[in-house]
Amino acid sequence: MTGTDRAGGGGPGGQGGAGEPGGRPLLLGVRHHGPGSARAVRAALEATRPGVVLIEGPPEADALIPLAADEDMRPPVALLAHAVDEPGRSAFWPLAEFSPEWVAVRWALEHDVPARFIDLPAAHTLAWRAADGHGDVDADGRGDDQAPPGRSGTAPADVRRDPLAALAAAAGHDDPERWWEDVIEHRGRGAGDALAPFTALEEAMTALRETEEDGEAEGGEDREAEGGEDREGGDGDVRDLVREAHMRLQVRAARREFAEGVAVVCGAWHVPALRRRATVAADRALLKGLPRTKVDMTWVPWTHRRLSRAGGYGAGIESPGWYGHLFAAVDRPVERWLTKVAGLLRAEDRIVSPAHVIEATRLAETLAVIRGRPLPGLTEATDAVRAVMCDGSDVPLALVHDRLVVGDVLGEVPAGAPAVPLQRDLNRAQRRLRLRPEAPERELELDLRKETDAGRSRLLHRLRLLGVGWGEAVASRSTGTFREAWRLRWEPELSVRVAEAGVWGTTVLSAASARAQADAVTARGLAEVTALAERCLLAELPDALAPVMRILADRAALDTDVGHLAQALPALVRSLRYGDVRGTDTGALAEVAEGLAERVFVGLPAACAALDADAAEEMRRHVDAVHTAVGLLGDAPAPGRGDLHSRWRAVLHTLSARDTVPGVVRGRAVRLLLDDGELAPDEAARLMGLVLSPATPPADAAAWIEGFVGGGSGGGMLLLHDERLLALVDAWLTGVPADAFTHVLPLLRRTFSAYEPGVRRGLGELVRRGPEARGSVTTAGSGVPGFAAGLDPVRADAVLPVVRLLLGRHPAPDGGDLAGANT
Repeated sequence: MTGTDRAGGGGPGGQGGAGEPGGRPLLLGVRHHGPGSARAVRAALEATRPGVVLIEGPPEADALIPLAADEDMRPPVALLAHAVDEPGRSAFWPLAEFSPEWVAVRWALEHDVPARFIDLPAAHTLAWRAADGHGDVDADGRGDDQAPPGRSGTAPADVRRDPLAALAAAAGHDDPERWWEDVIEHRGRGAGDALAPFTALEEAMTALRETEEDGEAEGGEDREAEGGEDREGGDGDVRDLVREAHMRLQVRAARREFAEGVAVVCGAWHVPALRRRATVAADRALLKGLPRTKVDMTWVPWTHRRLSRAGGYGAGIESPGWYGHLFAAVDRPVERWLTKVAGLLRAEDRIVSPAHVIEATRLAETLAVIRGRPLPGLTEATDAVRAVMCDGSDVPLALVHDRLVVGDVLGEVPAGAPAVPLQRDLNRAQRRLRLRPEAPERELELDLRKETDAGRSRLLHRLRLLGVGWGEAVASRSTGTFREAWRLRWEPELSVRVAEAGVWGTTVLSAASARAQADAVTARGLAEVTALAERCLLAELPDALAPVMRILADRAALDTDVGHLAQALPALVRSLRYGDVRGTDTGALAEVAEGLAERVFVGLPAACAALDADAAEEMRRHVDAVHTAVGLLGDAPAPGRGDLHSRWRAVLHTLSARDTVPGVVRGRAVRLLLDDGELAPDEAARLMGLVLSPATPPADAAAWIEGFVGGGSGGGMLLLHDERLLALVDAWLTGVPADAFTHVLPLLRRTFSAYEPGVRRGLGELVRRGPEARGSVTTAGSGVPGFAAGLDPVRADAVLPVVRLLLGRHPAPDGGDLAGANT
């Protein structure tokens, strides 16, 4: 073909014979992810039987087309392209069951007809985006005939941004979605000329593009008159021109190769450009000098929820579940849809009978007639569901939208699809552990004493180290260290994260180990290294734990900030307990933890001097964390740790007695000693009385109270059951001068508002009774009915049978206890 050969002849009307040698190509302009377009494409291909099917998409994926016929391939899926040298630079081309491109691929495979992708290669697309400073490209990596708002373009901007909206407006409709449903989705199924909708759509798009070109010409003249630069178009225009030039070249090549005829399935916006007369030389000139990068491609699972997103990895389809239903329903789509809705609502324990379905169907049809629509659409079906099945409430309707209109469908890709070695290892681990990726969010409770659950835990922790956030650790309903709870949800972009992590190794274990060692070197603070050591232990990475611990020991030896040391200690101690459960050697952890504890003990009293309010509150949190850590560390059986508790108690005594230590820290030290039985209640009351004396500034006294009974540490219950302390607080509070009370009120509100409602109510009752009912502060007993000075053994023994029953223990024949089956 010479440089004067044309891509196609004739005007937009009439498709020509697809089977005629040398005839014009059959251009099937579609709406991406449109079920009506998908049905029309299938009908057109059946009617014309072309010799080759050309599809808008990256040519690098041609080798992946046969996998679409695999029995294990279930849409929605997506073509994933990523740069070999930079896997994070990627692009997706999502395809649903109702996507015209998917239908074209499947038709070609079923009829043994060659299928090829003809869009601009992904090698250019990714390199072009990188040159512009972007990472990922849009989800489909292509211009859309109904692009989401925000796509770059020139005047008239609305036409390029959303051509269907412009067509709907020209037809007198204010809702493009409803207009599209009326003219395309609700057309007669299989009736009439199979090529008629494509001819009409081509004519409409030709008119729109001519309108756009006229606007660009006028804009160019205006800029030229103003002395500005007359450019050919914006960035979006240039890319469309380049892509369309490449597609024209591919169409020419296919026409030379296949005498039986060529069918092209592409976005309707591009049809006029492919029909336009253009020389080979001009098209090649547009493609000359494009940046290029090496890419790999594969199939990855996709979800309906991702199809519903207009940006990022989405495709901008507002109702993929509804579109999938329209495509799959052979007849009576509205009746079948309302039946699905009724089943969902019944599963959620709502009363929905067959009569509701019948009445909702009638209402949807009536609304369609009133609104002048050929058939009820999603709007009418939703209005009918709200009125008939949801009693006018939008709460159950939100469930219908989430589960059915959008949906949680997750596609599947056959095991033979190309993948990086890390992805293959992950797939094997998922099958071995029976942990399938799923789109709906779900909770997973693990018992680490079971081998399968322990393996699942290791896999999830290793993936988190690699930045693959498949699972998020959540609080378990059990307090035992052998329990873990996870919230799982597989998102399509996690496939990109796996490809990125492939640079660290070929298996999940080796990649996580290498990533952990690299992160330890680049960690900025001691707490980061400590947290990393904890994650290595949870993920069971022995090859990474040793070098991480060496780095941790070196950092700890050089760090003199007590706050940093106190922040790092709890994670290490937790790791020791995890190691006990998982059977991991934690000797190195224990040595570092002991060293950190000793340095905290020595430096903490000095570090607590001369602190402002914010620093004092932060130090109080450090004291709490260290106290918990020492308690756990003391439980771990190892030589040389027997004195940790006593040395820590000495530090708390020092903190509680120093006037230079902020009140919130002194109060917390007293409270911790009291809780551990190292301080008698009388001594605690004496210290509180001294602090709450008139000689102490009210702000300092309020801070002491905050440390003693605040911070969610059960201080409310302490005041509720030790009325001497309550009387001290009450007497001090009523004696605070009016001018000082305004300053201490916010602190007191923060302290007491954290109590449970029942605790606050009980304290209010005690305060309402007054000192006479509560008894004097110096009285050993309590004056409140139901509280005695000592224990009544007879009354205490009366509740023992009930307590045994609640604990699953039963009395033995000889009066002893027998452990029940549930002990």
